[in-house]
Amino acid sequence: MKSVLVNSIAFASAAVASAKITLPNGWFKIPPEEKIESGKLNGKPRYLTWMADSQIKHGVEPTFAYTVSAYLSGILLAYDRTGDDKYRDYVKRHADTVLYPAWNGEILLHNNSNSIDDIRFGHTFLDMYNITGGEEIYKIAADSLKDQIDRSFRTPDGGFYHRYPAYIDQMWLDGIYMLDVFYARWTHEFQPDNTTAWDDIALQFDLIDAGTTVDRERTNGLLVHGFDVSKKSIWADPETGAAPHVWGRAVGWYIMALVDTLDYFPEKHEGRARLIGYLQAVADAIVAAQDPKYKGWYNIMDPGLERRPGNYIESSGSAMFVYGLFKGVRLGYLEDKKYLDTALSGYELMTETFAEKRKGDGALVWE
Repeated sequence: MKSVLVNSIAFASAAVASAKITLPNGWFKIPPEEKIESGKLNGKPRYLTWMADSQIKHGVEPTFAYTVSAYLSGILLAYDRTGDDKYRDYVKRHADTVLYPAWNGEILLHNNSNSIDDIRFGHTFLDMYNITGGEEIYKIAADSLKDQIDRSFRTPDGGFYHRYPAYIDQMWLDGIYMLDVFYARWTHEFQPDNTTAWDDIALQFDLIDAGTTVDRERTNGLLVHGFDVSKKSIWADPETGAAPHVWGRAVGWYIMALVDTLDYFPEKHEGRARLIGYLQAVADAIVAAQDPKYKGWYNIMDPGLERRPGNYIESSGSAMFVYGLFKGVRLGYLEDKKYLDTALSGYELMTETFAEKRKGDGALVWE
């Protein structure tokens, strides 16, 4: 054990010594003694920068993980809204750390992964490629994740395995967000006329919708977590292959995948209308599933299971639904007043219940 530790320290020291960048120190980017200010926007707390500053102070390990990449996208929203370079620089340091020690576009610890989750980090590389005016190292890193898509294993119908070899023949709702939004963005930026790619992206939504809505009447239109084409998984329905339950956060990833993919999907491609239809259908189901009293959504959303012991109003999934509904309304995909009303009441739950100011330093914490 001691020799392993010594070798690890030696490797890390060599990497730092040979690198061309300075390692970030996210844990102390904002000094511990410094208080976090909420700021104001239209007379109310500015939650975007308040949360960004709070998380920067808290410290987020700069690893190659979808959770970190999603977080960094939020930090860049703060940069877009404020123009404050500290947010841009913070994200750049995270991206650069993931490219240690080769510094040639090779992703640290990627290891030719066959997990869809890893592909989400491609957004961070594309963000830095665009922000830096085209630094090639970020394009190389993003391209390596596009290459992962191209070599990914698929179901007989052409759907991407969620992970190989752990989840052969399985498609999950969350995988659509991890892979297909980046697939659409990369294609939009570098091969916008690639009809084959757009057909393929639309196909993924067609397949996930068909495989997860086979019991639509029982679930009131909500999609179950995923499905297994082979029907061999212990959880798979022996006739349909579908998962047994509706997991709120998975549906949240899915509605975010729809509204974000539409940012890039060609206006004239026939698949666009299908994606909007899927968005409207899941939005209707989400509106109907909102708890009438608390205005949030349960972790397990199957009708009849809402108030079972152990089930609860889940903050992350609720936030995803609010995001998807707000964006769908703003971009004109969801026109009925019920969508905005639902999003507003859900947002009030987020800001009045889940988000709290921490005593002492004023940081925003999320429960």
